[in-house]
Amino acid sequence: MREHGGNLDLAQQRFGGRAEDWIDLSTGINRLPYPVGEVSARAWSALPSRAEIDALHQAAQHAYRTSAPIVALGGAQAAIQLLPQLAAPRRARILAPTYNEYAGVLTAAGWQVQEIGELDALEGADLAIVVNPNNPDGRRHAPKDLLTLLPRVGRLVIDESFADTVPQLSLAGEADRPGLLVLRSFGKFYGLAGLRLGFAIGDVVDIDKLAATSGPWPVSGVAITIGCRALRDDTWAKATSARLARDCVRLDAMALAHGWQLLGGTPLFRLYEAPDALAAQEKLARAQIWSRVFAQKPTWLRLGLPGSESEWTRLGEVLAR
Repeated sequence: MREHGGNLDLAQQRFGGRAEDWIDLSTGINRLPYPVGEVSARAWSALPSRAEIDALHQAAQHAYRTSAPIVALGGAQAAIQLLPQLAAPRRARILAPTYNEYAGVLTAAGWQVQEIGELDALEGADLAIVVNPNNPDGRRHAPKDLLTLLPRVGRLVIDESFADTVPQLSLAGEADRPGLLVLRSFGKFYGLAGLRLGFAIGDVVDIDKLAATSGPWPVSGVAITIGCRALRDDTWAKATSARLARDCVRLDAMALAHGWQLLGGTPLFRLYEAPDALAAQEKLARAQIWSRVFAQKPTWLRLGLPGSESEWTRLGEVLAR
């Protein structure tokens, strides 16, 4: 497996403890998840119907403010795995540093992959990939700047896995343009990553291809039930976005007091510069708080946001030592 957050098994191997003893801040997953409520016995036992899958698509179109064709998949990662199916392998360019699965998946499928550092350098690629806002540094790009790229590349993929809290950045409403494909993650903002639900939004040709390759039941009945409920709950989404914005200010203040400098982030994770990120990770891990470090960036430390007040207290006590 490539380097990712969420590798709590590694933390347990090195520092002990049960999974439930740990505060896992190594991901960008909301630690106060959507209250899923009751799930019917039928959702567990029956194959999803076409009507139920369509209802999930409509709920996602509502949440993402789009009328473009959409397909539900087993997380945004499932969409990434299917990208090589959309065209014969040629030249792919990825705005980097970013989520490392894109380069790995495309290389394995025979694509010539180049990681570049500036948006304009994507021009001429048969497949261009931008994560907006970016993971892990939160770098953002205005929608108008991304749209100017569209006629200059073969296909433009915009990964909006962390865009729920910044809907003004989203191109989901423009995704029916030929050559534009937008990916969305459900599990991060709604705090239900284990549900494995995500979406691809694009023109009818691309979405039909992805739907055909994903099979007749790409998501579970439970994912449909909870997804429909959550994606239409505008009140919860608005309140959660506001809370996350406040919590970012709180976490940044704690980090600054500890001597870390903010490098970037989103309302679901923060990226700090620490003198020695590995030492900082170990200090937190001794109190069974897991963070993320980066092998190629020895001063980068990434933290998700604590959820409950007890988690905030525990983090604050560790940093105050």
